[in-house]
Amino acid sequence: MPFYTNATFLLASPDPALLAALEPLLLASGARVEIVLTAEAALTSITGHPPALVLLDTNLPGMDPRMTIGQLLNTLRGEDTTSRLPILLISDTVNQEAINRLAEGVIDDLIPRSVELPYWRLRIEMVLRSLHKARELDALREAVRLNAQMDHLTGVYNRETLLAMLFRETDRVQRMKSSLCLILFDIDDFGHWNSRLGNDACDELLCQVVARTIHLLRSYDLLGRPGKDEFLVALPGCGTENAVLLAERLRVDVFCSPFRVAGDSIRLSACFGIASSHGRSPVVVLREAEQALQWARTAGPESIQCFDGSVNPCAAPVTFLSPSSGDELLAW
Repeated sequence: MPFYTNATFLLASPDPALLAALEPLLLASGARVEIVLTAEAALTSITGHPPALVLLDTNLPGMDPRMTIGQLLNTLRGEDTTSRLPILLISDTVNQEAINRLAEGVIDDLIPRSVELPYWRLRIEMVLRSLHKARELDALREAVRLNAQMDHLTGVYNRETLLAMLFRETDRVQRMKSSLCLILFDIDDFGHWNSRLGNDACDELLCQVVARTIHLLRSYDLLGRPGKDEFLVALPGCGTENAVLLAERLRVDVFCSPFRVAGDSIRLSACFGIASSHGRSPVVVLREAEQALQWARTAGPESIQCFDGSVNPCAAPVTFLSPSSGDELLAW
């Protein structure tokens, strides 16, 4: 049997002969073996610190007459923490109820009490290996799901996922009568840098922009990449004035300091368009943010524009060089 040095196996049985036979076998795997003698003790152990494997004797008594093996299995089936917990049921006979439990996935194997030790070893290994494969498959499925949601380069949400999340946020805005603002920003003249530095260097620049932006956001803010050099920030619970303040911080804290890539110090800038949700469709609000961004592009680099015009932010370029900086910056 493979070694399970960090695992705990739970052996739940009142049968001294069975305990004496199985405990050395389980200990030989390197696992810690916990022995319980009642159904209540088994339930407490499983729900408190779920073991890697449960061997459950159908003769296990309950101090409460209502705590039968069937009731115990029903309880475990409803526990989220034990949804992938492998359970081997030890029985004197194979009846239809046990077969149904096996078919439903409530238990993972049914082993007659009278089988020889080599057979026990084989069945335990089969259950554990099957569980390991199932967990690997679940992990792969989750990786595929996340991969479909994320921008492959920067690791932020792609356009489709971000739009779906905005619909959920809009539902919350409508229910709670709260606010939601979008900041759409675009790196100025990024095509120039792509031609001058190449794709790899520009990909690194985009990743650095994302890293700096995330540092300024709250844990529940949303960041996505709807276009090659465009990024969208969704700010739940944020009004237009605060969104403008954040855009100012992004303009300064993200783009003021030079980016270092391919041995060069690169000075980037960006324009920002802001729109407020007011509980309307995210598609409509996103179009307003795009329009505000277009106004900002027309106004010039490092401009910030709001669609509703309620706030007139200062669009003066930030200072990015100082006499003592010592940096030889590439600027455009």
